[in-house]
Amino acid sequence: MATVDLLVPPTTSQRDPSPRLWTVAEFERMRQLGLFAGHTVDLVGGTVMECTDPPHPFVFTRKEYHALGDSQFFRDQRVQLIGGVILEETAVMNPPHAVTIRLVSKALEAIFSHGFDVRCQLPLNLGQISEPEPDVAVVPGSPRDYFVDHPRTALLVVEVSETTIHEDTHDKASLYATGGIADYWVVDLTTDRVLVFRSPAPDAASRFGMNYASVSAHGRDDKVTPLAVPQSRIAVSDLLP
Repeated sequence: MATVDLLVPPTTSQRDPSPRLWTVAEFERMRQLGLFAGHTVDLVGGTVMECTDPPHPFVFTRKEYHALGDSQFFRDQRVQLIGGVILEETAVMNPPHAVTIRLVSKALEAIFSHGFDVRCQLPLNLGQISEPEPDVAVVPGSPRDYFVDHPRTALLVVEVSETTIHEDTHDKASLYATGGIADYWVVDLTTDRVLVFRSPAPDAASRFGMNYASVSAHGRDDKVTPLAVPQSRIAVSDLLP
């Protein structure tokens, strides 16, 4: 994987999403729903563990994830399924993060018009065990095209990072590369720049076996161009609050 200086200033408090922990009552409800059929599992410290040798955390599928959602397990919690792990957002979205999502979506809507849909914090179907909800994603088609299932790809995915920069530049990058996302941007509010990840390639050291071979950093005075619309240029200053 190609790298740029992704170090976060030491004063920045990192709050990467953490695995959702389960109560005994929730664990028993999951049993009753039949989620563990064919598996021998136990609840250890709030984590569902598969009783293998050695034991390992139970890998949730998208089907099981949706069954939990339909059964009101998450209620008002914001969760995502990443690599079979249900992650819970631990940080409250602050105004700069919210404003940046709107700035990014408006900038992309201006250049991706007919034939594309710019989605904010909506799911992507990236295989049997992953359903991330990126801050912004540009997908082909129109909203009604995804009435039956979530998009399985995106022309561009953007994450806004302030307290999640490590997650967004490591595991999320690996996930999106593995999912075939050719163009992935991270708007880093800790350093006022946009990191552009491109050229998915095998990478045995990454969590999902792939990552991006090209990573470049762009400051406020620079411009960035989406791969899908090479004739368009967006000022980085238009993406930052």
